[in-house]
Amino acid sequence: MKPLSLLIEILIILGVTIKTIEAEKHNKKQKERNVTTQVSVSEIKQYLSNILEQKKSINVINKKENLLEKKKNQHKLRIKGIQNKHLWKRSKNHLKKQTKKIFTDEGDRLFKMGIKILQQSKSRKQKAEAYKLFAKASDMGNLKAMEKMADALLFGNFGMQNITAAIQLYESLAKEGSYKAQNALGFLSSCGIGMEYNQAKALIYYTFGSAGGSMISQMILGYRYLSGISVLQNCEVALSHYKKVADYIADKLEKSAGVPVEKVRLTERPENLSSNSEILDWDIYQYYKFLAERGDVQIQVSLGQLHLTGRKGLDQDYYKALYYFLKAAKAGSANAMAFIGKMYLEGNVAAPQNNATAFKYFSMAANKGNAIGLHGLGLLYFYGKGVPVNYAEALKYFQKAAEKGWPNAQFQLGFMYYSGSGVWKDYKLAFKYFYLASQSGQPLAIYYLAKMYATGTGVLRSCRTAVELYKGVCELGHWAEKFLTAYFAYKNGDIDSSLVQYALLAEMGYEVAQSNSAFILESKKAKILEKEKMYPMALLLWNRAATQGNAFARVKIGDYHYYGYGTKKDYQAAATHYSIAAKKYHSAQAMFNLAYMYEHGLGIAKDVRLARRLYDMAAQTSPDAHIPVFFALTKLETVHLFRDILFFNFTMRWKWMKLDNTLGPYWDLFVIGLIVAVLIFLLRNRYL
Repeated sequence: MKPLSLLIEILIILGVTIKTIEAEKHNKKQKERNVTTQVSVSEIKQYLSNILEQKKSINVINKKENLLEKKKNQHKLRIKGIQNKHLWKRSKNHLKKQTKKIFTDEGDRLFKMGIKILQQSKSRKQKAEAYKLFAKASDMGNLKAMEKMADALLFGNFGMQNITAAIQLYESLAKEGSYKAQNALGFLSSCGIGMEYNQAKALIYYTFGSAGGSMISQMILGYRYLSGISVLQNCEVALSHYKKVADYIADKLEKSAGVPVEKVRLTERPENLSSNSEILDWDIYQYYKFLAERGDVQIQVSLGQLHLTGRKGLDQDYYKALYYFLKAAKAGSANAMAFIGKMYLEGNVAAPQNNATAFKYFSMAANKGNAIGLHGLGLLYFYGKGVPVNYAEALKYFQKAAEKGWPNAQFQLGFMYYSGSGVWKDYKLAFKYFYLASQSGQPLAIYYLAKMYATGTGVLRSCRTAVELYKGVCELGHWAEKFLTAYFAYKNGDIDSSLVQYALLAEMGYEVAQSNSAFILESKKAKILEKEKMYPMALLLWNRAATQGNAFARVKIGDYHYYGYGTKKDYQAAATHYSIAAKKYHSAQAMFNLAYMYEHGLGIAKDVRLARRLYDMAAQTSPDAHIPVFFALTKLETVHLFRDILFFNFTMRWKWMKLDNTLGPYWDLFVIGLIVAVLIFLLRNRYL
């Protein structure tokens, strides 16, 4: 409305102006007035058109400004929406993290509960409960619980063996960087259990496992480089791997005494495993308990030791150990007194750590001249436990105990001279005492001997000797407990579980496990391997065991080549292995087999005289060989006598080989049977 009123006002002013001009210039010509008027109107029209154009421009500008304002508002709303969306996402992520943390904490809690139950429980039922907790923790993403479950599925703990499921778990764990999973996958690839047999792939897995911190992988690599399995034989590399594991074991042994695990050989008593002296039968244990209650001091001390260390298949039970030691100590047993002192020195649930009580019982035993008691007093003075540190007193007690042949005291003397604790460093004396202690199997003495050979300290450096000694220390690791679980699994008929456990130990270089695994494979009772793979794998394991000095394994290799098990028939190779077993290990079985081959000229030149000699040597070496040798020699002499009688005058017409054509290839067995029948007949007639 404002532009219109403005226009009217302008027109009024113009009208007045025009009238004034006409009055003042009335006398001018009409033409001039008309021109002036036209000019003025055209100017006004132009002015008005300019005003209208400006107004249009203003309107356009206003519209654009409104549009921009609207867009700004929309942009602000959009930004606000995006900010709200990001806020919602952040809230959602925070909620997820919180939930994950709750799950992680709960998984950790369940895993720790499971571990506690495993450590404290003795019954199979309680241990099964622990694995239920591990299963729940695994569902919550706890990697350690997943490792436990994968191991249970692989080794068949509590009858839950499922190798396919174990492999799936291990593969997912390996992606998360689990060195235990890397090690397990390497083992399965190496043995071809549930996976393709692939030594190159196994080596890669073991390398990653060792890099991640797996002591088992380190030990396997050490054994492979020592023996040249899928790698070039390299003593120095083997030394490096074994040393890392041995350092770890020695650190554990210095904190608490290690207990050697019983390694039962399945090859020794396949028909009656329960009679194996390495494991204490339940009936015999009950009988020992009866004798102990009746006051047999020696049995009381023995039962106390078994329960203290958990040996012979018995559970470790400090309360029972202390109970039997106290009974024996009251009866005056110096050994029992010393062991009570040891329990109080180290401390446990039944005998809390108490230096004063330890000193009391060690002194009582030492006064009776007991080596363990003397050594105990030496430890108290050496470490200053309950008494001031006194190296001179410690040295005195260690020397007295060492003179009585106590290996722990011999080791302590060696350590004092090695480290220069209270005495001048003397590597020769240190070597002497370490060597004496090592002859009794003292693990730390073996470790320090290996260290001296590895570095050439006080002795000529020898990589091979150092590796062999370190290997012995490494085999004392907690993983050796699988020997017991594998044995009991075999005894209970769980062949697959037993085989997997023995096979892992075999891969780590345990000779007993190698022969046990081969023995199980040879029986063809296992179901986790195809039957056609069993003999070749068994032959491989017998070879590894034979390389480590197992005479029985060496004879077995000869048998495999003789009969063509897992390899081609090769009489020459069989004779070679029998010869090694006979000469190096004085194996009666090898002598007998070699004699038979000489008798028949199988793979070697026929030599009846040498056959007779080897038969005689077999009988002299083993009483069990007397009867087989008797029949073999009787058959040998009879056959040759028979040949001399029948064919003396017909040598050109008849050939000895025709016996094979006439009576068949096993005619010699027929002759043995005939001889046995004649002997039985003669014996029966004698007693009639």
